[in-house]
Amino acid sequence: MIEKSVSIKNLNVNYKVFGEDLKEKTYKPMLILHGWPSSSDKWITVGELLERQNIKAIVVDLPGFGKSQEPSEAWNTDIYIEWVREFCDNVEDLKRDFYLAGHSFGGSLAAKFAVKYNQRLKGLFLISAACVRESTAGKKFYYRIAKMVKIFSFLPYYDLFRRAIYKFVIRKSDYPHVKGIMRETYLKVVSEDLSFRLVFIKIPTVIIWGDKDTSTPLSDAEFIKSKISDSKLIVLPGLKHSLQIEAPELLAQKIIENIA
Repeated sequence: MIEKSVSIKNLNVNYKVFGEDLKEKTYKPMLILHGWPSSSDKWITVGELLERQNIKAIVVDLPGFGKSQEPSEAWNTDIYIEWVREFCDNVEDLKRDFYLAGHSFGGSLAAKFAVKYNQRLKGLFLISAACVRESTAGKKFYYRIAKMVKIFSFLPYYDLFRRAIYKFVIRKSDYPHVKGIMRETYLKVVSEDLSFRLVFIKIPTVIIWGDKDTSTPLSDAEFIKSKISDSKLIVLPGLKHSLQIEAPELLAQKIIENIA
């Protein structure tokens, strides 16, 4: 494994390459997009296992994560997608005919990239992908709470107050752990539902999910499977959301078994 850096959209970003010494034209390139909050560090074991099977895995720290520079303004998924495209344009192995894998937030980016730039991909892996964000009454309630909490930012113990609200009221949100511009980015990202876009994915897609996932429930995986015509669902018993940490060997095995 080697680490590299590149400047994209005036941001310095870090990425890891597993399989740099694999023989040219014999390996299979794959870009992996991590989830929120995460980084390429969480994918080292998976990357090393893929490398052993002649897969050149490139795992990037998305802007605002890991060792990569934070954007100067809040981004939505459209901006992230165009950033991913520019990143691919600057990495020789990713200019065309590569596999794309995304976990959680990275899975939503991977799905949206596959809709817009399907001609560049050989296949898609959606891992516990956060593609389904239906606007339920509960989510609207939590969003209103997030907005209301900001009103009290002038209070001396505001940070403690905010953390208490998210810990005991909202609970599952990553929002209280996010700072600065990434906090607004988070709100933009979680407000977008990709349900209606999934039918436009026209490349072979493998959906990998843990049946105990509470962050993105298995019902989301089944819904995604129903919308993508050329797709396969693999359910991993007893596993939750972070498959790359809980069972990296099994996750790598399923990717290897389903790569053409």
